[in-house]
Amino acid sequence: MKIAMLSFAHLHALSYAECLRQLPDAELAAIWDEDAERGQAMANRFDTRFVKDLDALLREEDIAGVIITAANADHKDLAIAAAQAGKHILCEKPIATSVADAQAMIDAAEEAGVKLMTAFPVRYNPPTRRVYERVCAGEIGPILGAKCTNHGTMPGGWFTDKEKAGGGAVIDHTVHVVDLLRWMLEDEVVEVYAEIDNLIYPDIHIDDCGLLSMRFSSGTFATLDTSWSRPPIFPTWGDVTMELVGRDGVIFLDAFRQNVELYSQTQNRIAWVHWGTNMDLEMIRDFVRAIREDAPVPITGYDGLKAMEVALAAYRSAETGQPVSLPLSS
Repeated sequence: MKIAMLSFAHLHALSYAECLRQLPDAELAAIWDEDAERGQAMANRFDTRFVKDLDALLREEDIAGVIITAANADHKDLAIAAAQAGKHILCEKPIATSVADAQAMIDAAEEAGVKLMTAFPVRYNPPTRRVYERVCAGEIGPILGAKCTNHGTMPGGWFTDKEKAGGGAVIDHTVHVVDLLRWMLEDEVVEVYAEIDNLIYPDIHIDDCGLLSMRFSSGTFATLDTSWSRPPIFPTWGDVTMELVGRDGVIFLDAFRQNVELYSQTQNRIAWVHWGTNMDLEMIRDFVRAIREDAPVPITGYDGLKAMEVALAAYRSAETGQPVSLPLSS
């Protein structure tokens, strides 16, 4: 199955391209990029074609799907163009930078009869899946509350450009955890209160840390510490942790604790090198499977919209100093 990649602006593009090369039933058939020099370099690296003309690429009938890893604000136009060309879509998170843009992407996919999947690979992380299975089995009873973190390093580049990214650390690092909570609880966030600031990197003029308090429709509450608080020398990019408190017990998740500590003389640093199942590979495999079997995608565009909506509500709450109800009004 031939898959094209649209833009290598996002850091995750390199991993997704490598995953496509590892799948026996998929092929990275072409790359388009708004930066022609970068696009050609990536095509050389992954032994495929660079196509400068996006419309020409999307007209190729043997391209079954696309993976969009552009800057956040560019997702909508690329997704709509791909949908109208009949291509199935895997879109990097956050799905967009506004509810209206995300809904436009969902509508375009539905009208064209193509699949729209949001890239939330942490669902495929083995410790996370074990927690999901135990929660669904009722091992700790109804969930009363959750304390979560998603810390990371500051990525720089367009991630610190509000027009391109839609925000800073809060939109970057809220959506993963909110998606996991929605998935595990089978519930929706109905209220958000947030404190957001720029305290770590004053020169970037965008939020680099935030604390969110969320209430779900069932009454379950959750907190999230989301930030770019890990320095460049930190041994890994960051973390995803969850402490789920149920009526009958507690489960603690540290999603990326499974690693080997590497002391490198050549890099002059200590690194935590992950070992085990590649969550990106399993996500890409599921996207390809859904196309091949004409099955529903496991993580929908709507899932992407609802996770992003919580981040947008957090920004609105921080601006007003008040809790914000969901769904958001226009």
